[in-house]
Amino acid sequence: MPKKTSNYSGLFLILLGGLALLQATVFPHLGWDFSLWRFWPLGIGAIGLAFIAAPFIYTDQPGLKALFIPGFPVMVVSALLLWGSLFNALGVWEYFWPMILLGLAVGFLASSLFLRNVWLMIPAIIIGMNGLIFQFCTLTGLWGAWAILWTLEPLAVGLALLVASQGKNLGLMWVGLAMSAVSVGGFALMSLTMSGWVSSFGAILLIVAGIGLLARGRAHVYLKEKSPDDLLVDKVKL
Repeated sequence: MPKKTSNYSGLFLILLGGLALLQATVFPHLGWDFSLWRFWPLGIGAIGLAFIAAPFIYTDQPGLKALFIPGFPVMVVSALLLWGSLFNALGVWEYFWPMILLGLAVGFLASSLFLRNVWLMIPAIIIGMNGLIFQFCTLTGLWGAWAILWTLEPLAVGLALLVASQGKNLGLMWVGLAMSAVSVGGFALMSLTMSGWVSSFGAILLIVAGIGLLARGRAHVYLKEKSPDDLLVDKVKL
């Protein structure tokens, strides 16, 4: 038996034995009565884990680093299935299905970093932004927030293009800045024209963004005013 296969088989048996031991000793004292068949989603999780582990095991095959893209969402699906199976909580899908989108975004991000391919950052940012928006709506039930949150879609595209430009491709950079400006302008306009909690929500986000810009500007001025020697003295004092 190959060494890697032997290692994986050993880890699987240890996991299976550990679950059986917990089922016989710890779970009954916690009031949990889990049959081992309820752990079937771990099989799907093993597939996702294999996708994620493959690039680290077969380092001589860089193309396998793209397996992060399916690996992370498969792991999320496994986790949701496991939660629903163990606790009979099928409603978990109603609230946490956007986590699959976030897992896919993480997969693109990881592949982009390991493959050193900045273009994979574009789907990572766009899918990740949509995942965050959907997750906010599913947890709060505020689907009406799309009346203002739609403006984040062009922002996601703009940020993705800015990242892809790397400050070198002026065409992409200007398009990214234009998309971001359209998003900010649309967000401000919707905040001023909408009424009720949507307007309040948008106004709060605008205030937070303004405070962030002011803080960034003050930090820049502060660092500019201080000489390198002063900064070195401050670090020594800390």
